[in-house]
Order: sequence, then C-alpha cells, then structure tokens
Amino acid sequence: MRLLLLCWVLCYTLVGTTFGQAAPSAGNAEVDTLVEKSKALIGTDSAGAIRLAEQAIQKANTVKYPAGEAQALKNIGMVYYRKGNYLQTLEYWTRSFEAFEKAGDQGAMANMLSNIGAVYLNQGADAQALDYNLRSLKIAEKINDTPRMINALSNIGSTYYNKKDPVALDYLLKVLPMIKTKGDMYRLSVVTGNIGEIYYDLRNDEKAIQFYQQAVAAAGTEHAASFAYNGLGKLNLRAGNFEKALEYLNLAVENAQKFADNLELSRTYRSTAGYYEKTNNLPKAIEYYNKAKQLAENMDDVKPELRFVYQSLAAVYARQGDYSNAFRYQTLNTNLKDTLYNIESKKQLNQLQFDFELEKKEAELKLQDEKLRNEKQARTGITITVVILLLGALIIYRGYLQKLKINRILDGQIAQNEALLLNILPKEIANELKTAGKTQPNHYDEVSVLFTDIVQFTTIADKMTPSYVVEELNRCFTAFDNIIEKHCLEKIKTIGDAYMCAGNIPSPLPNHTFIMVKAALDMVEFLKGWNESQLQQGKPVWEVRIGIHLGPLVAGVVGRKKYAYDIWGSTVNIASRMESACPPGEINISQDVYDKVKDQVECAYRGKIIVKNLGELDMYLVKGLKNGA
Repeated sequence: MRLLLLCWVLCYTLVGTTFGQAAPSAGNAEVDTLVEKSKALIGTDSAGAIRLAEQAIQKANTVKYPAGEAQALKNIGMVYYRKGNYLQTLEYWTRSFEAFEKAGDQGAMANMLSNIGAVYLNQGADAQALDYNLRSLKIAEKINDTPRMINALSNIGSTYYNKKDPVALDYLLKVLPMIKTKGDMYRLSVVTGNIGEIYYDLRNDEKAIQFYQQAVAAAGTEHAASFAYNGLGKLNLRAGNFEKALEYLNLAVENAQKFADNLELSRTYRSTAGYYEKTNNLPKAIEYYNKAKQLAENMDDVKPELRFVYQSLAAVYARQGDYSNAFRYQTLNTNLKDTLYNIESKKQLNQLQFDFELEKKEAELKLQDEKLRNEKQARTGITITVVILLLGALIIYRGYLQKLKINRILDGQIAQNEALLLNILPKEIANELKTAGKTQPNHYDEVSVLFTDIVQFTTIADKMTPSYVVEELNRCFTAFDNIIEKHCLEKIKTIGDAYMCAGNIPSPLPNHTFIMVKAALDMVEFLKGWNESQLQQGKPVWEVRIGIHLGPLVAGVVGRKKYAYDIWGSTVNIASRMESACPPGEINISQDVYDKVKDQVECAYRGKIIVKNLGELDMYLVKGLKNGA
C-alpha cells in the first residue's frame, strides 16, 4: 500500500495569527532575514539552509526571540524531511513546537503538531499520527483556524487510509470544498492527488484519473505534481498504454529531482521499474529497482519504502531464474521491521526521575534547616530555665514528627515512581534499565503471541460520543489486562482498538501456549457477559477477532528518548494475520499452536487459508477445553 502525500501541505503552511494568547515576542529583522534566506535554500542547498538557520537560532536566543528560533528549527526539520531523515526531522520539529509554545503562537503550534503527525503518518505509525493531528485539530478549532483544521482533518483521513478503512475517502472528500473555498492551489493539488490514489487502489480508474488530473492542474510545476504524475503513469501502465505511462513517469522523475524529493523519486523509480517489467525488459527493471533501493537505503533507519523495493526485486529476479538473488531479497523483505523511533519528548521516565530527585533535594534542605534550628534551640536551652528546656524538647519532638512525615511522603513517591516504571516496562527490563542504564534486545526461541481486534469498531465509534468510546474501551481493555495478569502473561501494547500480549517473555512460562489459549477463552467469555448487559441497555455489542501464533522473535526496548517494550519478527506478523483472518467472535490459531494444545483443547480445522504475503496457512478455530484440561 502506498502512503499518501499530505505532509508537504503541512510543512509549507504559513504561521497563522495568534488567538486568545499573550502576544508573541517582538520580532528581530536580522533573525527574520536569516530565516527567509534559509527557507529559500531548502531543496537546492541543504548545507546552506541549515547553516543560515543555525545562525538565526543563535541570534534569536541572544535577543530572546523564540518565534524566530522556532521558524529556524522548522526550516532545519524541513531539510531533513526532504532528505528522508525522519528521526532528525522529528527532533527539530519537536523543538520548533516547544519554541512556538514559548512564543504563545497557537496557530504555529497547531501547524507543527500537524507536521509531526504527518511524519508519523508517512511512516505508518497510525496511533501517533492520530494523536498529534487530534491535538492540532483541537487548537485549530479553538482559534477558528480553517487552514490548520484542513491539515488535521486531511491527515486523519490519511491515517484511516493506512488502516484500509473506507472512512478515509469520506474525510478527504469532506475537506475538499474547504480547500477550494480558500483557493489554495497547493493544498488542492495534494488532496486531489491523495483522493486519486485511493480510487487507484480501489481500481476505480475513471475516478482516479479525474482526480490525478485535477492534482496536476492545481500543482502546475510545483512539488506535489510528482505524486500525481506518478499516479497517472501507474494508471496508464495498468491500462496497457505503455508509451503514455513512460511519458508521465519521466515527468514525475523530473519534478521529484527538481525538488530533491528522495521519497517520491524512489517511488517513481519503482513505478518505472514496473513499466519495464510489463514490457519484459527485466534488466532495465532491475536497474530502476536498484535506483529506488539506493535512495530508500539512505533515507533513515526506518525504511517502509525498502519493503516494497525488496519484494519487487525478489519477484523480478525469480522471473529471470536468478533464485539466489530472489531468495536474498525475499529474506530482506521478510526481516525488515517497519519501526519509527518516537522523538516526541524527553519527559516520561526522565521527568519522573527528575521530579523525584528535585523533591528529595528540597526535603533534604528542609531537614537540614530544621536540624540547625533545633540545635540552636538546644544550646540556648542549656543556659536557661527548665521550662525553656522543656520547650526545646517539644520543638525537637515536633521536628522529629515532621521528619517522619517527610520520609513517609518520600517513600510514597519512590513507590509511586517504581509502580509507574513497572507499568511501562516488565520488571526484569525495568531492573536492567535502572542498574545498567540501558537494555539489550533478546532473542526468544518460542513465544506465544495473541492479537485481538474489535469488529467494526470505527462504525460503532462513529455512533457514540468520544468520551463514551474511551470509557467503554478502557473498561474492555482493563478486563483484558486483568485476564492477562491472572495468567502471568505479558501485555505488549494497545493500538487503537487492537490489543497485543505474549507468553514466555521476558521470564519463562511453562505450558505458555495452552495458558494463552485459556486467556483467549476468558476474553471471549468476558465479552459474552458484557454483550448481554449491552443488549439489555439497548447499546451496541462488541465482538472481537482473536489470533494466536507461536515461534521465535526478538523483544526489547525500542527508541532512545521514550521507552517502550516491544516485540518483532515473523512470528508477530503471522499472529496478526491469524487475527485478521479470524471470523468475528472466534479464536483462530495456527498449526504450530494447534500441535501444542490439541490434547487439551477442542479445535475445528478450517483448512488452508490464503494469507497476504505468506501464502496458504493451516488454521483452526478453538471451541473450548477438553474434559480434564
């Protein structure tokens, strides 16, 4: 699936007027000039753009001009975005947001939140993308900023597109009239191009070509034209109009090279390689796939584009009969983990430690002052009457009680911080992090992995208020947490309405596969009671699909600025496929799981089911536990 091109609209959005905030700090002509010169070099002289922006930051800090610093940081982030370096893009745009927040510019804050959300969107991190764009939308609605409302709504639509949710088209078609009213041709070109891409994936070629052509007309010779030209090339290629297809693809390449857009250039090289495959020029196809690969490999540690390139190279080498290279690229495609390091903030764990140390220091100073005061009173008491001595003793006693109170508070803070850390990471990983300051990923030979997903959750959620959806989802996942904890399994994470857990990590768990199946049955049983209550109250019922697989994987803490315990490997992917291929209200297990639990669990064989990218897999539905199990 190809990602939508929304973030370019966000990155070039002008900083809006501040509403309901203290006025931003006074401008500085020298800083503003450096920022504008830096912006003008983006796409043509990356080093020069960064150098001027850094000079602007230094000057802005000297004259206390946070808005100028924010604009310069934004420019540097744009340079790294153009290069496909998303980690540094997020770092600079996060700093830009913090500077705009300091300047009190709500419009610019909404803009940067959309920018950050767009980067996560392009990397397939849907949960983070939704979070940032909803925060942006909240600010934009508060200050009645239509352009930024358009940004956030468009990105939310694209996030749903990434999840293959048909509601994505509704969002983009809804936002289109708002863009036309504003007369913003660049936004119009991007959004119409995105709509064309959705229709292309839906194989509605008539609608796709209509919106791609609108995108080209609106973009002119600007950056967004590359995306639409590529789309028109793909459409003509699918229709067998090879000469026209190559013409559009060459236009896309030319436009992407002009704006140094490595991501779009890589995608267009991939489409061009597809043209040569269709025309049976396999050496030329390999040449263009390698061009796409070279660009994708230099983008960042997170390379979703590489997955498509590796898959295509494997296929074309197989057609040539070069099975050695075909196997090599298929292996690379299988093992590539689509991950995005989150550089949203440095708070969470570091902030907890900082708060604790700060409170501890303040308490120590208070105790020291109290001790000095008590000692002075004690020395004075020796030289005066017994009454004064008694008074001094009373003061010392009160100080002792105060010290006990402070110690109890500190003990409570320590316990609270420990509990929060253990809520983020498994105990073994948390201990390793506290003692060594870092953790090492570990390989496990056999782990049971369970995925759940609520059937038609989007449709149900659209009929409820947001607060009700969050409350109900929290009740459901809290029940799942209790089930997982009861069975000594490890919760990994939740993503929207999906829930993921594993067994036999990080500590060994004997008979973990059977325990995982029992936990899944408990989840189904809980939902039966839940749905009976829902029906009695006239509320919609919730059904889940549950998939279980077992096998080897790698687990550890990913990221360097916000800790998260995660697992990855083909076992995780197959478990996810078990869930997506599961009928509503059932538990779907793989052959490997069935072989482990068949003597204890009643199962119904479903046959071989075709799974995307994995071929045919044997699957079984769990019917219950056997007598005595």
